[in-house]
Amino acid sequence: MTLLISNDDGVTAPGLKLLHQVLMPIMTCKVVAPDNDCSGAGSSITLGRPLRIKKHDNGFFSVDGTPTDAVHLAINCLMDDDLPERVISGINYGANLGDDVLYSGTVAAAMEGRFMAKTAIALSSCGKTEKNINTTAQVLVDLLSMVETLDLPRGTILNINVPACAYADIKGIEVTRLGHRDRPRKPVKVIDPRGNDAWWISPVGKARDAGEGTDFYAIARGYVSVTPLQYDKTDHKILSLVNDRLGAC
Repeated sequence: MTLLISNDDGVTAPGLKLLHQVLMPIMTCKVVAPDNDCSGAGSSITLGRPLRIKKHDNGFFSVDGTPTDAVHLAINCLMDDDLPERVISGINYGANLGDDVLYSGTVAAAMEGRFMAKTAIALSSCGKTEKNINTTAQVLVDLLSMVETLDLPRGTILNINVPACAYADIKGIEVTRLGHRDRPRKPVKVIDPRGNDAWWISPVGKARDAGEGTDFYAIARGYVSVTPLQYDKTDHKILSLVNDRLGAC
C-alpha cells in the first residue's frame, strides 16, 4: 500500500516522525506536511498567493500553507503519477473530540484525502505532550488491519482519538458519535506593544453532550474512540421540512 502522511503540527513535529517510523516498515510512505504549526486551520486553503514545496534531508516534504494545501499539493503534484491509497493525518497532540473537528487541521488534512481509494484517518493523542504518543502509534498499527476489512462509502474518514496513557492501560475500542461542547469563553483582550487592542482566542468550551456513545465518554473511560465522519454536511433529517416551507417559493 502507498500511504500519504500529513499533519497540522508541522513537518518537524515528533508525532509526524513517529507515525512515519512505525508505518514505513509495513508500507510505502510519503510525508507532506505544512512547514509550521497550523493547529486550528480547519479546511482552509491558500488562494491569494502561490505555494512552495521544499524537500528536507530526511525525505519529508513541506508546504508553506495549510494542512489542506499540503495534502492537495501532494496528491495533485507530488504523487499524481502514483496516487496514495490512503491518507493518514497525525499524530496530533491534543484531542479532536466533538466540535473540535470543525476547526481541526488534523481532521482537515484527512478530509482532503477523501478522494483516495481507502478511508482516510485522522489520528490524535489526547495528551498535550509527547508523553504516551507511542501508545497512539501502536493503537493505529493494531487498527489498520481491521480498517482494511471495512467497506465504507467513498468520502468517509475515521477520526481516531487515543487516551494519553500507557498502552497496557487502554481498555478497548469504542465506535462513537461526536459529542458537543459548550460555547467557548470570550476572547481575552490585551494591548499590543504599540497600544492597539488585540484578542487571544480562549480555549474550547467544556463538554456538554458527553454521554454514553460519544467520543468524550469513550476517552474519559480509557477507551480508544473511533468516529466515522463524512464531508456531506447536509442535514438530511430536516431537508423535507425546509423544502415544505421554502421549496414552493
